[in-house]
Amino acid sequence: MTPTLLGRLQTRLLLFMTVGMFVTFFFYAAIDGPFFGMLIWIMLFGFMWDCLYTFIQKFRWDRDWPAAYQRAAGVWEAFFFLLFVYSFGLYGADFGQFPFFWFVFHYSTVWLAIFLSSQVLMRLLFPRWRFRGGRWF
Repeated sequence: MTPTLLGRLQTRLLLFMTVGMFVTFFFYAAIDGPFFGMLIWIMLFGFMWDCLYTFIQKFRWDRDWPAAYQRAAGVWEAFFFLLFVYSFGLYGADFGQFPFFWFVFHYSTVWLAIFLSSQVLMRLLFPRWRFRGGRWF
């Protein structure tokens, strides 16, 4: 079943607050950077993107969102997040001096962990999750 908007939002919140925080903790422990702030902002941006993705999905014949589109959306979201950060100086001097490599490495690692969790782990641990449109509550 295709996730509903509420299901997408709830699943994003759950995965970011569990898997995303877990992965980010290791980055923060290794390098003191704005990793947790970036994670929260990307999650909030993701809520807005999910509204757009749900709207676009309605125009597809099967109303589904294949994994290839999810990978493209990950790159798209990273690009617009960086555009937002640099345009509005979200992190000020902290992010201006923060190496681009660490952003890309952190974002890619968190994205991959969340993607694999949603495609494999969620389906194994919660088999009825898909049949409720991704909703938890």
